[in-house]
Amino acid sequence: MIENPLTESDTAKLRQRNRELFILSRIAEALNREVNLDRALQAALSQVAELFGLHTGWIFLLHEDTGDGYLAAAQELPPALLEHNCLLMEGNCSCLDSYHEGGLDNRNRVNVITCSRLKDLMAGTDGLRYHASIPLYAQQKRLGLLNVASAESHWWVLSSDELPLLHTVGDLVSIAIERGRLFARSTQLGMIEERNRLAREIHDTLAQGLTGISLKLESIDAMLEMGEDPRKIRQTVAQTLALTRANLEEARRSVLDLRAALLEGRSLVEALTELIASQQKKDELSISFTITGGSRPLPGRVEVGMYRIVQEGITNIIRHAQAKQVEINVAITPKQIRLTIEDDGRGFDPTQTPPGHYGLAGLNERVKLLGGNMKLETSPGQGVRLEVAVPLG
Repeated sequence: MIENPLTESDTAKLRQRNRELFILSRIAEALNREVNLDRALQAALSQVAELFGLHTGWIFLLHEDTGDGYLAAAQELPPALLEHNCLLMEGNCSCLDSYHEGGLDNRNRVNVITCSRLKDLMAGTDGLRYHASIPLYAQQKRLGLLNVASAESHWWVLSSDELPLLHTVGDLVSIAIERGRLFARSTQLGMIEERNRLAREIHDTLAQGLTGISLKLESIDAMLEMGEDPRKIRQTVAQTLALTRANLEEARRSVLDLRAALLEGRSLVEALTELIASQQKKDELSISFTITGGSRPLPGRVEVGMYRIVQEGITNIIRHAQAKQVEINVAITPKQIRLTIEDDGRGFDPTQTPPGHYGLAGLNERVKLLGGNMKLETSPGQGVRLEVAVPLG
């Protein structure tokens, strides 16, 4: 019995299916290597660009609480968007609007549309004008958009089979998003459990220690009234001091482990807005505050650290700068959070720390704990400009 040989058409289809399986396995492997959402999305974008021969891509996610879109990951953005990364990638655009209206839901047709962020730019676009938009869903819940872009001619080179394949890639990315968020929530639950444990520990150690100190002080008071031997009184005082120091160390350790209560239930943007409004009202200081990328969720330790940095920066200005105007800018991208605080105060010589300016050392320590770096620009009579950059992911 002679088997029919594969036709040229059959061979082409087999090659296409093998290529599809290869692409999907490579992307699935990249996603499975990362449980951290930011790194998983970046890995997926890198694979999509390489395997489909595309120039660049980016992922918008919808904030779980507010529904606002934010830039979650980007791959080789053109200079025109890189130069103004936060400004041009903020807010709604034609693809996000269409997504919210259900206009990108046809799985049998990938939407290749003119990018509203690039169409009016003349330079620095690398010839990009169009991108494919793939909606990301978890069942019926909207998660965001996967956008991939290339030169105009490239879209006609991609086969009709490869374009719908992007929808399957989108499904893999959607699964990774849900998995990453579930992991983050489980981590948050662990933080809450740890905080409750610390609360119990404080009650069991500090509260008892303070009770012991109180009893010791009452004993000293009684001994003084009764005219006891001074050596015996000094011995009791020494015991009380030792107990006080031990409880102080315990308090410091516990406080370092606790998340700042000021941020409970609020985002960094909300907390900073309230802080600045409060300081302006109390100290009659004019503070302008701008933030870009504020919809992007941040790790708890970064939120707390950045809040404290801004808080301490304002406190230093009020105490030492004699400033009238302060500008605070925060820019959040997938890779980092950048903070600048600038005042019009009297400034100082940065080579010599003025008396009482220990707050700068504390700021620098906080930035280092977050893995970031701090830059200070000032001179006598020229005000102070503080720049802080902290990596994310």
